[in-house]
Amino acid sequence: MSGDLLVDGFGRRHRDLRVSVTDRCPLRCVYCVPASGAPLMPSAHLLSADEIVRVVRVAVRMGVTRVRLTGGEPLLRPDVVEIVAGIAALPDAPRLSMTTSGVGLDRLAGRLAEAGLERVNVSLDTVDPARYRQVTRRGCLDQVLDGLSAARAAGLRPIKLNAVLVRGLNDADAVPLLDFALGHGYELRFIEQMPLDGGRVWRRESMVTADEILDRLGQTWTLTPVPERGPAPAARWLVDGGPGTVGIVAAVTAPFCGACERLRLTADGQVRSCLFSTVEHDLRGMLRRGATDAALVRALLGCVRAKPSGHEIDAPGFVQPARQMSAIGG
Repeated sequence: MSGDLLVDGFGRRHRDLRVSVTDRCPLRCVYCVPASGAPLMPSAHLLSADEIVRVVRVAVRMGVTRVRLTGGEPLLRPDVVEIVAGIAALPDAPRLSMTTSGVGLDRLAGRLAEAGLERVNVSLDTVDPARYRQVTRRGCLDQVLDGLSAARAAGLRPIKLNAVLVRGLNDADAVPLLDFALGHGYELRFIEQMPLDGGRVWRRESMVTADEILDRLGQTWTLTPVPERGPAPAARWLVDGGPGTVGIVAAVTAPFCGACERLRLTADGQVRSCLFSTVEHDLRGMLRRGATDAALVRALLGCVRAKPSGHEIDAPGFVQPARQMSAIGG
């Protein structure tokens, strides 16, 4: 089998696989889940470590070169280090990263780095303890900051911060967040709030847009666009000439679907071609019925070839996916 097989009907080559390993999370972020939490997948439905590594192995043989482990919170998975090690040991192993809330990273950063993890993205919507508690409904900012320090000490590079601004809640934190990131050598990415919340409370008017964020940051720093974005979800700007940068993922107001090269595997083994897809392909059932690698290849090809041109959030007939972000994987 040769690489670069995962080409859709629009010529997009899929080299990036996001793998959710759990839908559980210690936080209750207001833009993600209701205060009471959300229904969780039965443990028996979650892919095992061996099943995850097998799917990744097949995807790598088809051309995937980058894998990001996500959740929920991947650090809650007891065998997360073993999953990292299994992927890192594959022939032609992909570049391996993780998106995490940072809760628990202080304990695991060293082991993850030794197992083969290269870098982390840490969700951090404010550096103000009181607002952090408001946004996440938990008071563990110190744990997250300790996790960032541990990631740096473990040699994970780059360390990126993901921030979602919610109007009337933490929208005043854009400048303090970038100041914090620049001061510590982290790369900050603002992400527009998307209609993927479990409480179905997303409203466009409550979303802080990319243009608003740029306007606020521009009052403090000179921002110069970085060319050659490629398939990256974040557009980037040099801050005061660099070397520091800031990025914005404007998935709602400036979609980048035309360059998307990502596939997503949910923790219960469903492969999706888009965060907003309403169609899933069941790999878990195939795996547990003894499917061959060739059958998995056909399933992945079918998913990619059926991928639409874009998410169509602004289309009149847009339907929010039944799954929330924590059940899909970021």
